[in-house]
Amino acid sequence: MPITDWPEDERPREKLLSRGAEALSDAELLAIFLRTGVAGRSAVDLARDLLSRFGGLRALLKAPRDAFCAAHGLGDAKYAQLQAVMEIARRHLAERLRERSALADPAATRAFLQLKLRDLDHEAFCALFLDSAHQVLGFEVLSSGTINAASVYTREVVKRALHQQAAAVIFAHNHPSGVAEPSTADRRLTERLCAALALVDIRVLDHFVIGEGRPVSFAERGWL
Repeated sequence: MPITDWPEDERPREKLLSRGAEALSDAELLAIFLRTGVAGRSAVDLARDLLSRFGGLRALLKAPRDAFCAAHGLGDAKYAQLQAVMEIARRHLAERLRERSALADPAATRAFLQLKLRDLDHEAFCALFLDSAHQVLGFEVLSSGTINAASVYTREVVKRALHQQAAAVIFAHNHPSGVAEPSTADRRLTERLCAALALVDIRVLDHFVIGEGRPVSFAERGWL
């Protein structure tokens, strides 16, 4: 049965407009993005098929272009649209951070860092540079490595912080394994960076490790 024949309060678009996006399932949200189904299958049916095939919404969103476009009902146009949506989300969060103190909106900080780092297949070490009011000056990837290591050079980190005229910094890096528990090496690196940046009066406010689930915060652990 086509979606247009469904009761109005069960149609994804109308449901979103009346109850909000959070009321929709993953399949219903994806159906709105797809807009149309295929012969004999509604957009919701197609969305469920795709979620089953890829193993969930997150896996679909990070699927390589060739795998995504090979799925029935998708293609380059849908892939381009999806990448645009993801980039809009990243830029929205970046603007939200710039409008307010990073510490005043910790949820936005975590969400931004997760969106940037969680699905990378290699380890990346990054920084949010902040001014004296903790407004975001910029975000940079300081080092990008293999699946389990990234080379971080203290001198280069200090150089970039001074270039940004930062008064404070929040570090973040991902664990491609999905296990967010900081390693001994992570803690030692953070200690070195804190000591080096303190010499030029730049505070390290936090260091997040991004994996599956909630990012681990060094500040919350009492390590800073």
